[in-house]
Amino acid sequence: MSKIPVKNMQGGDAGEFEISDDCLVYDKGHQAVYEAIVAYHANHRAGTASTLSKGEVAGAGSKPWRQKGTGRARAGYQQSPVWRGGSVAFGPRPRVFDRRLPRRVARLAFRRAFSDKVSAGQVVVLDDLQLEAPKTRDLAAMLQALGADRGALIVLGETSDAVRLSARNIPRVHVTTAHHVNVYELLRYPTVLVTRSAMDVVTERLQGGGGRKA
Repeated sequence: MSKIPVKNMQGGDAGEFEISDDCLVYDKGHQAVYEAIVAYHANHRAGTASTLSKGEVAGAGSKPWRQKGTGRARAGYQQSPVWRGGSVAFGPRPRVFDRRLPRRVARLAFRRAFSDKVSAGQVVVLDDLQLEAPKTRDLAAMLQALGADRGALIVLGETSDAVRLSARNIPRVHVTTAHHVNVYELLRYPTVLVTRSAMDVVTERLQGGGGRKA
């Protein structure tokens, strides 16, 4: 069993959370993590870059000047890619960059990323996280008490507008839910704060259930 420290909102100790070693993996999954990160970035690409081919550039199809006798280079059409205002040779065209990971690869990547965070002592379980109203100052004070003011990923069991609105003006702090947290978010932030209710969902995902998020 691996143990994760449990803290309260004031930064005080509130026990330990035990997670089965069967949920964690350290001997494989490095390539899966790499594939998950590449897929994450690829899926966020717009794919809207576009240039004009010679058939799309406006202009007459006639020869701009005669072949010989002018002292100028030979030219066959005004849409030539070597001319200013002409077409672009082999330029980008709209395309879809989306990548889809196999389910087993996505699960392995999530397990390996979370396991590395646990091994590095960068996961903290929050005994409770309740804010009566959105207030950035209160959330910032909690992060400082937990030593997570340099950057933190806050993982909730369910969406909380109070926490989300309190965190949106704090640099390097992101709020998500246990069902949607992915490998990229786990690796991006130095500290991962997980509520007890969210930890139950994370544990289920580590055991092989709870969706395909990577």
